[in-house]
Amino acid sequence: MDATHEMVAVVCDGLSNPGRAVAAELLRRGWRVAVQEDAGDVQALADRLAVESAAGERLVAFAGELTAEDDREGLVEFVLDEFGRIDLLVTPPPLSRAARAADLLTIEPASLADALAGGLLAPLFTAQRVANEMIRLIESETIDTARIVFQGSLAAYTTSADQAGDCLAAAGVAMAARLFADRLGEYGISVYEVRAGLLATHPGEPGHEAYDRLIRDGLTPLRRWGQPADIARAVAAIAEDLLPFSTGQVIDVDGGFHLRRL
Repeated sequence: MDATHEMVAVVCDGLSNPGRAVAAELLRRGWRVAVQEDAGDVQALADRLAVESAAGERLVAFAGELTAEDDREGLVEFVLDEFGRIDLLVTPPPLSRAARAADLLTIEPASLADALAGGLLAPLFTAQRVANEMIRLIESETIDTARIVFQGSLAAYTTSADQAGDCLAAAGVAMAARLFADRLGEYGISVYEVRAGLLATHPGEPGHEAYDRLIRDGLTPLRRWGQPADIARAVAAIAEDLLPFSTGQVIDVDGGFHLRRL
């Protein structure tokens, strides 16, 4: 069996885009994939992805909340029981699907705490738990190396005063990726942030048409929406070790928005 076909990825929020696109791309490349999702009919969604990807037994699904320590522990135990190893972790994105717009001057502490719990603490502590498992697997010579990908957002450096929680979470994720890269380098574990721009994941949402016009008028040098597949291909490049002497890098997948042009 080709070595790629033995490797295992854990993709958090792996049944909702862009995580779903990441899982599908890795499956297409022969990886074994464990997806985590915290809402919806997880098994039915996983079954659909398995059929679409011809995944067979290479795809398994775990239902659990990454904000809960017991569920993070359960996720790791589940993946090891199913596949015996973890070579790649893709954390959930820092932007809350349930977050409501709230002015910075009136946002309630509980709302901000919820945004940070899901957008920053969940990916951080998931990465912590998986990183310790990766170290154990490397030291036992079960795996040779490993990689962690934090899904990030341009909200890390772009202010949106009515989305303070998301912006703070995204900024925290950006620093978390750098901190993990620093800490894990001695074990040969590389860490990256794949920083998403404007993604066309929910075309019917309020504001989509306004951004359509801005993109057409040159908000980004590449005048189109980002697609989940764009994120998936960036993660695949990391997964397949095409950046072997890089760590702590931000991979901007944003059509050039980060250039901050005049």
